[in-house]
Amino acid sequence: MKNSLVFYDYLVFAIYFVIVASFGYYIYRKKRKASTDTKDFFLAEGSLTWWAIGASLIASNISAEQFIGMSGEGFFVGIAVAAYEWIAALALIIIAIWFIPVYLKNKIYTMPQFLKTRYNETVALIMAVFWLFLYVFVNLTSILYLGAVAINGLVGGESLHMIMLLLALFALIITLGGMKVIGYTDVIQVAVLIIGGLATTYLALTMVSESFGLGSNALAGFKAMMNDAPEHFKMILPKPTAESSQLEIDRYVVLPGIAMYFAGQWIVNLNYWGCNQYITQRALGANLQTARTGILFAGFLKLMMPVIVMLPGIAAYVLYKNGHLPELSSKDGAYSAILGFLPSGLKGLSIAALTAAIVASLAGKANSISTIFTLDIYKKYFNTAADEKKMVWVGRATIFVAMLVAVIFTWEDLLGIGGEGGFTFIQKYTGFISPGVFAMFILGMFWKRTTGTAAIAGVITGFLLSVFFNSFAVPMFGTETFFYTAYPDGKGGFVIPFLICMGLSFLFTMIVMVLLSLAGPKVNPKAFELDKSMFKLKPSTIVMIIFTLIILTALYAKFW
Repeated sequence: MKNSLVFYDYLVFAIYFVIVASFGYYIYRKKRKASTDTKDFFLAEGSLTWWAIGASLIASNISAEQFIGMSGEGFFVGIAVAAYEWIAALALIIIAIWFIPVYLKNKIYTMPQFLKTRYNETVALIMAVFWLFLYVFVNLTSILYLGAVAINGLVGGESLHMIMLLLALFALIITLGGMKVIGYTDVIQVAVLIIGGLATTYLALTMVSESFGLGSNALAGFKAMMNDAPEHFKMILPKPTAESSQLEIDRYVVLPGIAMYFAGQWIVNLNYWGCNQYITQRALGANLQTARTGILFAGFLKLMMPVIVMLPGIAAYVLYKNGHLPELSSKDGAYSAILGFLPSGLKGLSIAALTAAIVASLAGKANSISTIFTLDIYKKYFNTAADEKKMVWVGRATIFVAMLVAVIFTWEDLLGIGGEGGFTFIQKYTGFISPGVFAMFILGMFWKRTTGTAAIAGVITGFLLSVFFNSFAVPMFGTETFFYTAYPDGKGGFVIPFLICMGLSFLFTMIVMVLLSLAGPKVNPKAFELDKSMFKLKPSTIVMIIFTLIILTALYAKFW
């Protein structure tokens, strides 16, 4: 492997940088108002097209976490990890049909605003503070750290903090222009991400093909992978038995077969795509049809993401298994190991693809941090008389501070990831709060009896139950109960698959919230008014949904 860059690598990356920066400045100048207001800066109200919304959703979602972490899980588990991407496509259909109409009809611009409107000020403040800490100290830091590690694996010998600083500065150039600039530059970022990602996947498949003496044929390489590692091409992992190896058990614990489709997999996706400022903000400034079309377009793009972020990991596994790749220090090194074999001249494209994914995610996350702090904390508690111009500048200052904090405190310094791998660790770390948050949102939207007291109890209960099932259930109740089966962790203990823990936490949290709400009035005065017309679909929307469902069905039929 060669990590040195040549002139053409620098040229490709420079072209990418100039195009994105220039296009961002062009959008900023073209769509700039005489006086920028908060809805314009934070939401790009009415100016994002459906394709810009869809591309921005993907650009914000796909980052080093996916390139590095999901490739790592592809190396370790196989295609089963694609469930996170493919079920996301189905979740986005649900969001487009039922969630977005509720937000738009009630003029919701931030998730804390939703909680204040539907519940009370206390719930909104608690969650606003929580989301700010989560976005800054988990998401921003992890995106920067994993991104720097990935790029360092290509260029070699550079300071991680220096790479993090450069990534943060690039993101600042885009973010300070507001959501319009982010949304439209994300179209370019996604194009670069897909082109560079597909190029890397193609190279990985041809490497596999050549290693089996089949020539430089990507399709032959894919078939060789399926024949050489059939266990890596099963969406539903079999439940371990007494004869199962520890490796088979460890894989199942990460992705617990069919059981995860009745538990945490839905909570992960519906909470992430439907109750997350970072994601929903792209659609909140549009009209209903534009928002729906953009979300469904993002769902279609999600179907192809495993080809880019997961297949290189399986290729690395097959190459390693057959002695064509040295042993990795961790599964998260799979993607970088493949990139290391890129011929000189193509590394610039791969660095551009990684940078596009990282910078777009950083920009989206920073804008969401800025939105929540400015609208839900600063305006309400620090300066209620702040005018639009003042709030926009506070928003920009918040972006700068958030980036600075993320650069100073690296993710490894704050959390560490142990041996779990970046993707699994992030899902697990954020998953402790997901059951309670999702229960609070889903009941708040569609059950008029839900109360603010139930919402607070739900968040606390969901978190405590997630911790309980993850750490204390087995010592108290044993390894086998009606609700769960715990498996050996290879270290002398037992563990319940985390996606199962999430499902159990959500189930009992819902029960707690329903019981508490039954003690209140039959209709909460703050309940949303819903009517059938909100959920009516246009024929073009129905066609997009059917098309996505057909592809999804075919994928599961092929790899079940």
